[in-house]
Amino acid sequence: MLTTPVIRCLKQQLPSVEIHYLTKPQYATILEASPHISHVHVLDKPLLKKISELKKYNFDVIIDLHRNLRSFILKVILGVPAHSFNKVNFKKWLLVEFKWNILPNTHIVDRYLGTIKPLGVVNDGKGLEYFIPSNIDISDFTLPKEFVAFAIGAQHYTKRLPAPKIVEIANKLELPIVMLGGKEDIKQSIEIEKISTATIVNYCGKLTLHQSAIVLSRANKVISHDTGLMHIAAAFKKEIVSIWGNTIPEFGMTPYYGNEIVENTLFSVPHLRCKPCSKIGFSKCPKGHFKCMQLQDASAIALAVNE
Repeated sequence: MLTTPVIRCLKQQLPSVEIHYLTKPQYATILEASPHISHVHVLDKPLLKKISELKKYNFDVIIDLHRNLRSFILKVILGVPAHSFNKVNFKKWLLVEFKWNILPNTHIVDRYLGTIKPLGVVNDGKGLEYFIPSNIDISDFTLPKEFVAFAIGAQHYTKRLPAPKIVEIANKLELPIVMLGGKEDIKQSIEIEKISTATIVNYCGKLTLHQSAIVLSRANKVISHDTGLMHIAAAFKKEIVSIWGNTIPEFGMTPYYGNEIVENTLFSVPHLRCKPCSKIGFSKCPKGHFKCMQLQDASAIALAVNE
């Protein structure tokens, strides 16, 4: 999601360019309907075999926005000019380990776009994009006329609110809630439904990513953790209340709207000496107390949504 402005700006400012995108299979769905991409390649086989397949396309340039060992090998073997993203991993490590923040005060999208500046391509200010294939609909699923979309999941435990805290927030909301999440969130979503007094439509594990995107596009407001659905909601220019656990907004991955001004609110428990404990997340709180989520102010979060 965060690379979509790079794709659009390349295609629109270099009209004759043919863009191929290489990603993991689970992310290909996000890109399949993009009108800017000529071909989506997936890492569905050993790297060297995949690189051998890519050689036949005779690429002119590589834009490496991941910059890891795998992309380094790919660049070396393909042997064409490359522009690589600076991940500032050492600066992230200093922040995680010593709480010394010397990270650039720049959103990661703007830093991604800086990678293609040598090609004469600049930020068009239009923000993120999400394209839904024309054959996708949610006619089999009922949505309230007005509602708050609550994305309750995240890849890592330490980026997710505990169920009782979600219930505490949900019970204070004025609009009905549509809960979104994957199959891994079904158990928690059922627990939330059982103990909440809020009006909840639970679609966790029932919708595809594209269908979830449709729900986000129709929501009055969106509540989300630091996760992919937050960025999809930003692509639709939705007002977002984002909740940050072990990660922090200073990593540069807050909702990104480009030049458009959209009201959004970030909630992160201040003055925790252990935070951030990771640039990604953990399966459990390393300290055992999970204060970065347990101390979230449910009343303030609900007020930000209800306003």
